[in-house]
Amino acid sequence: MMASFGHGTRRHPRTRGRTWSRSGPDRATLGIIGAICAVAGFFVLGIVLGPVAMVCGWLAMGRSWAGGSRSVPALVALILGAIDTLLALVWLAGPTAGYGMF
Repeated sequence: MMASFGHGTRRHPRTRGRTWSRSGPDRATLGIIGAICAVAGFFVLGIVLGPVAMVCGWLAMGRSWAGGSRSVPALVALILGAIDTLLALVWLAGPTAGYGMF
């Protein structure tokens, strides 16, 4: 007779939304870190800090656009990180863009 078959999850149910390890930073912290990286990226190392800000912002938003609980620092980090990355790429491509035209 199998007494415990099928009843293993009733004693210890998994809580919804918390199936991952809680040792890392939470969403609010990732949003603030991303916003700081995005602002600092305008001054130094934009090609590195821009994508870092975008990743932190995206993770802080819960990896989706849908949802009403979007935090402001996460959205700021994502948008400023994208602008920062774009400006860094334009700045890097600037000196070599005009040599092959004429």
